[in-house]
Formats: sequence, C-alpha cells, structure tokens
Amino acid sequence: MDSVIIGEIGNVLSSFLQKNSYTKIFVLADTKTKKYCYSAIKNVLDKHEIEVIKDGESHKNINTCVSIWDKMTKAKLDRHALAINLGGGVIGDMGGFCASTYKRGIDFIQIPTTLLSQVDASVGGKLGIDFESFKNHIGVFKLPKLVIIDPNFLKTLPNSELRSGFAEIIKHCLIRDAAMWEVIRKIDFEDQNWATLISHSVAIKEKITQEDPTEQNVRKILNFGHTLGHAVETFYLGTKNHLLHGEAIAIGMICESFLAFRKKLITPKQLNQIEEFIFAIYGKVEIPTTDHEAIIKLTLQDKKNKGNKVRFSLLKGIGDCAFDVIITKSEMEAALNYYSE
Repeated sequence: MDSVIIGEIGNVLSSFLQKNSYTKIFVLADTKTKKYCYSAIKNVLDKHEIEVIKDGESHKNINTCVSIWDKMTKAKLDRHALAINLGGGVIGDMGGFCASTYKRGIDFIQIPTTLLSQVDASVGGKLGIDFESFKNHIGVFKLPKLVIIDPNFLKTLPNSELRSGFAEIIKHCLIRDAAMWEVIRKIDFEDQNWATLISHSVAIKEKITQEDPTEQNVRKILNFGHTLGHAVETFYLGTKNHLLHGEAIAIGMICESFLAFRKKLITPKQLNQIEEFIFAIYGKVEIPTTDHEAIIKLTLQDKKNKGNKVRFSLLKGIGDCAFDVIITKSEMEAALNYYSE
C-alpha cells in the first residue's frame, strides 16, 4: 500500500530516510524541477546521484527510459537503492516505471510538483510511458513506498499548469462528491482552496484505487473525460495546437457529459452546469470537423476497451459514475460536434 503524506517536503523526506536504510539514492528530475524544486530536497539527502531529463510529454518514451536505466546502471544501483522522482506526471509515470523494472524493481518515492500530479498521477500506482503516440501504452501497476505532496511547490507553477490540474479535481467531484461539486462550481478559479482540494482529491482517488488496484471494475470511473480527452490530447501532441493534459480532459468531460445526457444518465440542467463551468475556465478549443475521424480512431487504443468495442465511463447523475458503457463511432462524432457548437 502506498502511503500519501501531505506536508512540508524536507521534514517528511528526512523522517522517511531516517527510518529506512538504502545503499544509494537516485533522483530523477527534469530541467524545470531541477531549477525550481531540487533545492527543497537537496540538503535532506546524503550523497546521491541525480539525472536530469528534458521536460514535457514528448520525452515520455522508451528512448528516455533507456537513458535513465543506463544512468542507474552506471551509478551501480543495486536492488537496495531508492529512486526519488521529483516532478510532474511525466517524471512520476516514467521514473516509477524505470524503478519498477530496473533489476526487477527497486523502491521509489513520488514527489509530485504540479497540481495535476499531486491530485492524480502520483496516487494509485499507475506507471508507464507513451509508445508510438499512444498515451501510457506501455506500463505497470506498482505502488511507491511513499508519496510526498507539498502544496508549496504550486508557487512555482504558471497559471496554465494550475488550470490543467484543476480538471482532475473537477472530475473527482463529478464522479464521487456532488456536495463538493456544488462548492467548487460557485467559486472562481482564482479563489479555489488548493490545499483543501488536494486533500479531497487524494482521499477520493486512494479509496477508489484501494478498492480496485488494477482497474478491473470501479477504478475505471477515474477515466471519466479521458476516453475522448486522451484521444484529443494524443492527436494534437507535438503540433502547434498541443494541449496540456487537463485542457484535453476538460474537452473530454464536456463531450462525455453530453453522451451521458444522450443516454439519459444526467439531466439537461446537469449538463448545462458542467459545460458552463468548464467553458468559463478553459474556453473552447477549435476542433475542426476534418480532425474528428482521426481522433475517434485513436479511441480504439483506449485501455478500457474489450474487443473492438470502445467503453466509456459516464456520469450517472452528479457524484456517481457508470463504467463499461459501449459508445459507437457515430455517438462520438455527435459528442465532438456538440462540443464545437
């Protein structure tokens, strides 16, 4: 079971290292977290190795993993070493994947530095990399020894990264907490209480992932907004129209709320509330009709699928969610058209 602690990074990490004995410590960071976040842990660590990679989703691939494994090998890490992943979702996903596969697995700690990774990516033990443009296509389920969430890191983030993380907070409220949805939708983005919302999201995700660690059933609801959202994100990855993860999931949540409405799972009023709130924060992204077919084709690689059926997680009212709802190509086309109206 992974342990998630929300608190000041230096104190929590120091306490953990005093209680555990490791032969070596290997820190993985990217260029941004090396500059803005590394100083928060540097003095807590004894002698250690640090590997710095380029930041961004485009580097979350097998080639970067080869480089990381090479550095781990040259650092002579044995199976009693510790890897510390300091960064957002890319660092956590890839660093955890590399640690879990190096010598069949060494202990690792996740220190998420973005709002997105603090409320979502760092919790639950999903690890992986992108492959041939498909998000998280290669990976494993493996729990970290510890997740340390320090809200102070949010001070290093631009507004766009906070908005990206907020999409997952919205998702958690919509699928599991109608009361909190009523709270956040009446507060302007700039006035949201991040510390409270981080704790709230972590509690929801921990409970769901403990019920279903390897996503056989109820954990699938955490993918609300992600079937079409991931497809949109993947399609525009590496283009001038590149979207942050949360921006793409915001699109997905509107499209998939429309599908829930079409299936009579939510009311017109609930659909209007969701799209009004999300559009107010994220605006509307232009998705040309000519891109729809390619986007829909990408959903065929979604990990929830069975056979050639694309399976969605759709809201069942506010605060509840159904999973394994089969959606057709024409229904997805209708959802994308609805978003763009």
